[in-house]
Parts: sequence; C-alpha cells; structure tokens
Amino acid sequence: MTGIRQITPIVLCGGGGTRLWPASRADFPKQFNRFAGQSSLLQQTLLRAQAMGLAKPILLTAHDFRFLAADQAAELGISVELVVEPTARDTAPAIATAALLAKARGLPYILVMPSDHRMDGAAFAAELAAGLPAAAAGQIVTFGVRPSRAETGYGYIEPVTHAAAGHPTPVARFIEKPNADRAEALLRDGRFLWNAGIFLFAPQTMLAAFKAHAPTVLATAEAALAESQTDLDFLRLGPAYQTATAISIDYAVMEHATNVAVVPIEAGWTDLGDWKAIWENSTPDAQGVAVLGGAHAIDCERTLLSTEPGGVTLVGLGLKNIVAVATGDAVLVADMGQTQAVKSVVALLKNHHDATATSFKRHYRPWGWFEQLVQGERFQVKTISVRPGGKLSLQSHKRRSEHWVVVEGLARVTIGADEQDIPVNQSIYVPLGTRHRLENQGDSALVLIEVQVGDYLGEDDIIRYDDVYARS
Repeated sequence: MTGIRQITPIVLCGGGGTRLWPASRADFPKQFNRFAGQSSLLQQTLLRAQAMGLAKPILLTAHDFRFLAADQAAELGISVELVVEPTARDTAPAIATAALLAKARGLPYILVMPSDHRMDGAAFAAELAAGLPAAAAGQIVTFGVRPSRAETGYGYIEPVTHAAAGHPTPVARFIEKPNADRAEALLRDGRFLWNAGIFLFAPQTMLAAFKAHAPTVLATAEAALAESQTDLDFLRLGPAYQTATAISIDYAVMEHATNVAVVPIEAGWTDLGDWKAIWENSTPDAQGVAVLGGAHAIDCERTLLSTEPGGVTLVGLGLKNIVAVATGDAVLVADMGQTQAVKSVVALLKNHHDATATSFKRHYRPWGWFEQLVQGERFQVKTISVRPGGKLSLQSHKRRSEHWVVVEGLARVTIGADEQDIPVNQSIYVPLGTRHRLENQGDSALVLIEVQVGDYLGEDDIIRYDDVYARS
C-alpha cells in the first residue's frame, strides 16, 4: 500500500469528552486517558498511523494541551508536528487551517482523524487505500460505519446507492443525530452508515469546498495562519483564530458539497463516546461484566466497574445494567441505558460551581504534575512530581509562603540568590515574596510534598520572571 504513504494524518486532539466524566474532564479529556490500559487513545491513534505507514502526523490541539500532547507523542518516540489553537472553534476552522497548511507545504493528501477513536489499523489501511483514487479525482472522501444497532448518538450518511465494501460511493446527504424511531428506520433500510468523522482529500479540494460553502471560515483560517508564530516546538495560530465561527465541518461544508464519496469501513470502529461504549470494548465476561483498574464484581450482570489502578477500591454487589466509575475525587453511578446523558451531570455540577465538573486534583504541567492533597482556609498540601530535566519557572508569590519536603530524588532549589541541592528527607522554606525555582537534574522523578500557607492559595498568585517553557 505504497499509495497511502503520501497521506499526512491530521489528528484533532483538542476536544472535551464530557460523556466520559468523571474520567474525562475539560483539563484532561478522554484522548489523553489510558482507561486502565498501557497507552492513551491519542497514543493508540499515533501508533495506528505509524503502523499504516502514513506520513509524519500533524496534531491540532488546544493551548492548554500542547505540552501533554507533545509528551505523549515523545513517550512513544513518534515525531509529530504540533499546531496550537488559541481557543476551540469546532472542526471546520481546524480543518480549513490544516488544508491551508498542507497546500503551503505541498502535501498531496491529508487524512483528518479524531484522536479518541479506536479501530483495527490493518483493516482500515485497506479501506483508506480504496478511497485514495476518489480523493485523487477531486472527491472529498468520508468513511462510514455499517450500523450494528439503532444508535441515536451518531450522525448518519446516506449513500446514493448501497455502498459496497471497499468502493467509494457518492453521498446523497448527511443526517444529524436521529431520535429512536428514526434510528430504527435507518437501521432497517440497510443503506445508511454511521458518520465516523474521518475525511480524506487533496488540500486544494477541501479549500475549494470552503471557498464555495464557508468562505468566512476560510478567510479567518487564512488570517490566523498568516499571524502564526513558532513557540518552542509548536506552531501557534494567530489571534484571528479566536474570531472564527464555531461550526462543525459537517454543517459548514459536507452537507453542501456535491463531490463527496463514502467508503464503508469494517475495521471494528468505535468512538468510545460514552461509558456503554467503553463497556462494550472492555471484553465483558459471560455475565456481561467488565472491570477496569482495581474494581471487583460479585453476582453482577451487564455491568461496568471502573477505578484507577491503585486508587479507590470499588466493589459491585448484585448490580445489573449499571455503570459505576470512581476516581480519586468523584463517583458516577448510572443506568447502562443513560450513559449518553452523562454530559448533563457535568452541566449540573457546573451550575453548582463544583470544580470536579472540569478539573482533577492532579494538574499536568510541562515539567511534570502536582496534585492537591488537603486544603484548609489558610493552608494547602500538594504532591509535586518533576520529571528528569524538568524545571519550574523562576517565580514568586504575593500571598503565600511554601515549605518543601523532598521524598524522592534530589531537588536543585534556588531561593533568592542562593542555589543548593536538597536530598531525600530534607526540607526547605520559601518565604512569601521571595524569588524561587525548583528543578530536577537527576535521571529519575523528583517528588516532594509542598505545604502552602497564606490568605490566598490560588494558582494565579504567581509572578514569572523566567520560564524555559515560554509561559507568560
């Protein structure tokens, strides 16, 4: 399949995934989650593209996820290019920007693919190759999945005629997520396919479609790319991107274009869009029970129990048609038939100003992570983990002092003009207002306990004087 080596994957990895709360949240969405596996969904996507022999991937990600995406790619040893969106504006502006970038670089074909889906890469490679001649002929090729059930959570594609496996077929129309009765009718018809949100095209083909059907989106993408700047290893799109209309590629282009063809795929595709999909893809036992992490089930049927490895102990007893998910700070218990509605839980928590709606207690940074352990009115206790070579910014705080106790590794600490190494079981005090920095020059993780004391403990109480990660 030498032809598909001409294809550059454009991986969209800036989304939220609220239907998989509490494991997926705004500050650490599902594409970065490992779901008790060895690799994250983003990493699985990159490995699949590599195994298929595609060209070097380009990742479009959000500002807050740029270091996380880079780290997960580096963990695999896969070279990627990272393009940073200053704000999320849905798929149409992202794809317009990708097409412009690809045309400027002379890339012949691009494959737009989400970062949080799962499929058999070998099977999809053959289906991708089947779509390449249509893309070469000026078609926008989309990929549809033969429905196995009357699903209301997906959009549908109607081919002009019954689409045979491995054969691009003209598309008659796209159908938005149907109600239950309509989904049953589409399933019985036999022609309709689930919309997988995967697109193959030559850059000039997609740009012509944007010019015809969404010219303002295209113009904004052109402005953002013209304003783009290199930031460390990232290409940061310009501020014009923030003014782009937030619209999906389906609404902006696909529902209007007449040069669209669909290739059915039978590669075990799933978007892992809710906990029911996670359950289905976790190989339930003969009783329909699937357990992730350290969970245990007794006399359960058709049930998913999920907890983090080494985290909260979760035991299900006598459950039927239940999803139970526990993280370090939240628990979801839901009927298996209600998993599409989990995003309403997130909305409820936001209305109650509950931080667990969007944030975990563990926060990732380019140098490692920190996790909140305890918080009182005037104090807070955290664990801080700094990766080898990691270096926090030179900073100070106006309203808090800090005490650090090293529990693993060797800390290089700067306080004022003094620099020293602090070994395990030693501590150091950082006075309020004093410039300070922490770094790990060793070859293993540096872990310490931080106690903050002050009248305000928010993360925005920070003045940065120097930062190797170019954060303001």
